[in-house]
Amino acid sequence: MRYRTLGRTGIEVSTYCLGTMMFGSIGNPDHEDSIRIIHAAMEAGVNFVDTADMYSAGESEVIVGKALRASGRRDEVVLATKVHFQMGEGRNRSGNSRRWITQAVEASLRRLDTDWIDLYQVHRPDHTTDIEETLGVLGDLVQAGKIRAFGSSTFPAEDIAEAQHVAERRGLQRFRTEQPPYSLLARGVETSVLPTAQRYGMGVLTWSPLASGFLSGRYRAGQTIDLTSGRAQLNPGRFDQSIPENVTKLEVAGRLAELAADIGCTLPELAVAFPLAHPAVTSVIVGPRTVEQWEALLKGAPVVLDDSAIDRIDEIVRPGTNLYHPDGAWQPPSLTDVGRRRRPTDERAAS
Repeated sequence: MRYRTLGRTGIEVSTYCLGTMMFGSIGNPDHEDSIRIIHAAMEAGVNFVDTADMYSAGESEVIVGKALRASGRRDEVVLATKVHFQMGEGRNRSGNSRRWITQAVEASLRRLDTDWIDLYQVHRPDHTTDIEETLGVLGDLVQAGKIRAFGSSTFPAEDIAEAQHVAERRGLQRFRTEQPPYSLLARGVETSVLPTAQRYGMGVLTWSPLASGFLSGRYRAGQTIDLTSGRAQLNPGRFDQSIPENVTKLEVAGRLAELAADIGCTLPELAVAFPLAHPAVTSVIVGPRTVEQWEALLKGAPVVLDDSAIDRIDEIVRPGTNLYHPDGAWQPPSLTDVGRRRRPTDERAAS
């Protein structure tokens, strides 16, 4: 296992970060099995674990807490979790406000059974809340010892830059990390997100290196896909081959599998090695559902891509290109809120 410093935090983390989104009801409901994966990762040298309050409605955090308690090695682990999405019924139970974050962090600490969180991340932007308020409460949590550092997740480059500028102007603590989606099939963050993170000395932990399963080697173009298991069961539409975009992804995955074979690794190993080749990236989040998946991914830890391999990747998927929208669960308000894309009717008529 290799290690890198997380931005300018001084915290050293493994280049593999264990993602736990699939632990709990949404993926693997067997707590003991999930705990075995966490312990196996720690034994392999992984010291970085990422979760979120909304993963299986908090169940993932509970599992992580159980695993760390059973291991007796909490001090060795850099523990990351996230806040933003709706938790439970009712109003004011989501977002990036001081009101919600102060409640949510206490709930995460209880579920994780820990006194502190090493990296607390804002899961998505919230344009109804002033970024100054969000940075202010996160800085207060650092001062209180509840969190050690904080970062953003899936923020566009302009929001990352704005947060940095506000922190500087107002004398606030700033986002130290960014967690963007990045894979062989979703390279859009290379255009501005990764360069912006570099400019501000932020650590970067990337998610979905297997492109929601398309780079797992399990699915092939022209072959029937079982929509009742694995990632396909969670989101059948992503694997529907009547959709041209899905066919393109499968065809490109096939070409990448040939490249992987040529350089002596598997497609998943190539997929995980790819983000780590970018100079902005600190760690790549791998999210296994089973022990077997974890063991297969771990074999790729020593894989390092040379320039010739990356050149061939660039020929298959152009730099900065997204072959699909990597985050189907969220769209910025500038796209989803029709009112933000159209002038009022009377103003248009007057012009």
